[in-house]
Amino acid sequence: MAIGKSECLFCNIANGIDPAYVIYQNNHISCFLDIDPISEGHVLIAPKQHLIEIDTFDILTANNIMQAAILVTKAIKRLYAPDGVSMMQNGGFFNDANHYHLHVFPRYRKDGFSWTYPKNIEATPEIQTRRAESLKNTIAEINK
Repeated sequence: MAIGKSECLFCNIANGIDPAYVIYQNNHISCFLDIDPISEGHVLIAPKQHLIEIDTFDILTANNIMQAAILVTKAIKRLYAPDGVSMMQNGGFFNDANHYHLHVFPRYRKDGFSWTYPKNIEATPEIQTRRAESLKNTIAEINK
């Protein structure tokens, strides 16, 4: 997709207008190194189309992002021999680029990266059953 200079940095990077260390791209997505990596080999996958939230994707974009994530994961494993690979995506208020991007990065035991969890979320079997039912019903409504 050829576009002119945009106000969106990730649109500009994904479409080759602004520089980046691109490692893979196709007509729909671009994969490039993160400028502030969690670990060596930390890659961002971004659609070339200006999309902010995953729930606005068409199936072609979603498939291209996941296929790229698989390819990048294979390359990271072959090149860096990590103990694992993590993927992370932040939406809404937490999307600091105002453009969808998926982080894919190698992980190592004792690398210092960690998730934090709120301490006040109850997850008893009864509560989880209610949550599962609510989510299943909502998905059924969305799929109508």
